[in-house]
Formats: sequence, C-alpha cells, structure tokens
Amino acid sequence: MSTILITGGTGTLGTLVTPLLRDAKVRVLSRHAHEPADGIEYFACDLLSGDGLEAAVDGVDVVLHLAGGPKGDDVATANLANAAERAGVGHFVLISVIAADRVPLGYFTRKFEAEKTVIASGLPWTILRAAQFHGFCLDAVRAAAKLPVVPVPGGMRFQPVDAHDVAARLAELTLGAPAGRVPDLAGPKVYTMRALVEDYLRANGKRRPKLPVRLPGKAGRAYRAGDNLNLDADEGTRTWEEFLAQI
Repeated sequence: MSTILITGGTGTLGTLVTPLLRDAKVRVLSRHAHEPADGIEYFACDLLSGDGLEAAVDGVDVVLHLAGGPKGDDVATANLANAAERAGVGHFVLISVIAADRVPLGYFTRKFEAEKTVIASGLPWTILRAAQFHGFCLDAVRAAAKLPVVPVPGGMRFQPVDAHDVAARLAELTLGAPAGRVPDLAGPKVYTMRALVEDYLRANGKRRPKLPVRLPGKAGRAYRAGDNLNLDADEGTRTWEEFLAQI
C-alpha cells in the first residue's frame, strides 16, 4: 500500500480528493496537531518555514500538493519539493492554473514559479493546470452583486470548472505513474463575465443595473485577449448553470 501526503487536504479541493484515495495510506498536512481520524494521519507543518516537513515526508511514496493561497506558493512548493527529494519521494503531483505563464498577475506568476521548481527538483512529477473553480467565480459575482450597481469588466471570459471534476482527475493522476505536464482541465463552456453575473442574479431572483468597466494594465489586456483560456483543454462535465442550481 502506497503512502500519499496531501497538502491542502482540509481545503475545498482536498476534501474532495482525499476520499478518492482510500486504497492508499493517506497523510494530510495541517497547521495544527490533529488526532488521526477516518484512517487519515495528520501532520502539523508550516510550508512557508518548513517546520515539520521532514517528519511528514518520511516514508512517503507520493506527494499531492494542493495547498495554495494569494501569497507564498512558490516558497511553499520549494520547501516541500526539497524535503520530498531528500526523502526519496517517487512522485510529486502539483495542481496549477491554466495560463500560469501568460497572465501577469501575482497569483499566476507564483504558480508558474512553483511549476518550474517541481520540474527542476529532480523528482518524478505530474502537473495539472485547471481553470478557475465554480466557487471562485461564485465568490466574485456574489460580492459584486451586493453593490447597487454591478461593475462588469468588459472582454473578460472564463472557463469555470467544477471542483469535483478536478478532484477526480487528480486522484487518477496521483494513483498513476508520473506523467509530466498533462492536458489542462477546464469547464465545458466559456462564459463572459457579464453572463456569469446575469446567471447568478437570475438564479437568486435578483435584479441589478450593470456598469461596464475596463480592467486596466497588462492584466486587462491579457484577459481581453483571452490569454487566460485554453480552448483545447480537456473538459469537465458540470456546467456553471448546473452548479448554480445546486447551491
């Protein structure tokens, strides 16, 4: 039985992936000490400082790196990859974001740096880039819909993907052999930002006037050019409309 270490195992994606890996021995990194539960071991660790990493990776066959945030992904990934390499881990799986190398925003840039770190680590690796989750788009439009007039950036398009679809693909990759950079995974449809807003308002019985705005700078140009999209990506099954109907 292989041993799999999951970072971000208590987050949105991690809680969906973990039950799909029950044929393996699963460890989950946590910020705080946690008693074993449901056959899962928890290891207290700080990825940014590296505290607790050596014990967590000891005896691990596969690392599934899901932890992320607005800052520090590059540092956390470097610490984890270094510890995994020293421990002789046989497979490092990383979730990244579509267009990590094309969208000039800090989140994307740090994801791309994390990718390069894994590739250069000497570890056998697999990297999956996914589009923004439905939940991310929901948070964005929900916040905007609280305003009396909803700002809608013009020219922005998204391919929101369902977290369940990403979890299923990651479980398959984690249980398989190292595969390098695998095909990106996006949702089955492309939506303008205006369509996402209107779908959300309609699903919640709300009406709001909408104000077209222009996203400035290099990021705005990248989004208007569709640099954040991959129309050749593998497709998930659940649409934005289906997601909204079930929340």
